[in-house]
Amino acid sequence: MLSVDKNLILTGYIGPEQLQVARHTAEYLRTPFVDFASRLEAHADMPGEEVRALFGEARLKTLEGELLDEMVLYRGTVIHMGGQTLLRGGYDRLRATGPIICLVATIDAVLQRLHLSLGARFHNPRERDLAVGTLRREWAIRGREGVTELDTSYLNEQQITESIARLWREQAAVIDWRGV
Repeated sequence: MLSVDKNLILTGYIGPEQLQVARHTAEYLRTPFVDFASRLEAHADMPGEEVRALFGEARLKTLEGELLDEMVLYRGTVIHMGGQTLLRGGYDRLRATGPIICLVATIDAVLQRLHLSLGARFHNPRERDLAVGTLRREWAIRGREGVTELDTSYLNEQQITESIARLWREQAAVIDWRGV
């Protein structure tokens, strides 16, 4: 029997609509939703990158750690979190609360999604470089034990949401069966 108290940790990078997909997944599963980056920004009164620039990496890690202490207490929640943040301290702790699903797509699919969302800015090499850099950072979690990848290259938003929900149910059932 599937325990409804398992979290779903969503990470990875599929393009600019990732946060929207995560929110829709929470709505589809009828669970609470938490976006780690938004919570961090509210907690620090500024974006994480600004915290890093003004106060350094140590301060950013401290703030992330404080939020992780809170998030490991959540149950039955969709938690949207960047792959780098997971690797900096949340991976083992959050993995114990539920499955981690990393959204991936081919580079062509990511670039096509970026082209559609950025419009003319897509032709600016700096904009594309920033997007590819984000892609590399977010996919650093790939291949880790306990991380399930979902290739979203040829899926629309509804199909992605349904696939995530199916994987979450399967993975949470395995976690329940093992008694983890």
